Amino acid sequence: MKNTTHTFAEMKQKGEKISMLTAYDYSMAKIVDEAGINAILVGDSLGNVILGYDDAIQVTMEDMIHHAKAVSRAVKNALLVVDMPFMSYQSSVYDAVVNAGRLMKEGCANAVKLEGGVDVEEHIKAIVKASTPVMGHIGLTPQSINVFGGFKVQGKTIETAKKIIDDAKAVEDAGAFAVVLEGIPTPIAAMVTKSLTIPTIGIGAGAECDGQVLVNHDMLGVYSDFKPKFVKKYANVGEVMLDAYKKYDEEVKNGVFPNESYSYKMDESVLRELEGMM
Repeated sequence: MKNTTHTFAEMKQKGEKISMLTAYDYSMAKIVDEAGINAILVGDSLGNVILGYDDAIQVTMEDMIHHAKAVSRAVKNALLVVDMPFMSYQSSVYDAVVNAGRLMKEGCANAVKLEGGVDVEEHIKAIVKASTPVMGHIGLTPQSINVFGGFKVQGKTIETAKKIIDDAKAVEDAGAFAVVLEGIPTPIAAMVTKSLTIPTIGIGAGAECDGQVLVNHDMLGVYSDFKPKFVKKYANVGEVMLDAYKKYDEEVKNGVFPNESYSYKMDESVLRELEGMM
């Protein structure tokens, strides 16, 4: 059964936890969808784990649309949420609406996600008014790492904790159907989750959130350049891949692969006739 924004609301009301993972290509998205994950996020984290950028700031609208379209072809049941990249919405409310529309129309998204709270309240309102569902994202927002001075936990002081609470309320009041809470202390995430009527999706925000999201390549052990504290590695797929690549390299260079099992045969009479022509 297709997950929708209404599914999220119903799960919050029933106290059921929401699962969410990133995916950036058809094959990976197909497996995630078949696993029963409630939502797939085409995150701007693709800048790091797929495109090899130093950060998510370099990701473009074209990058997001390209990967979202690929993922959309695989998704049957999950809610497909696509990140709005840096400077696709911060510049103006008009740009926010236009670019959100592009992600929906060209990227085949079911919803968009953007970072910020009070500062983007009007942007969210306008996007929602344009019939585009919005997921918020507050706390540690990767597109603001240059302001934060790096990937640092947010909400540890009275001032920053109050900002998170204010941002969460602003996102809800603006009409977002859910909000991601990233890199904040568990007690603050719990307070926000209890105070909102919309679901909270945690990433490094503890177990009290209504749901959880992780970057696929992190939880599978594929991306090794950086491992946040909050990532649980559910498999060491990277090691399996490395072993397979080494074995392939060895067999090719030693003439072991391909053997007859992986080769095509032909009629001997045709072969003899061809040989006679040589």
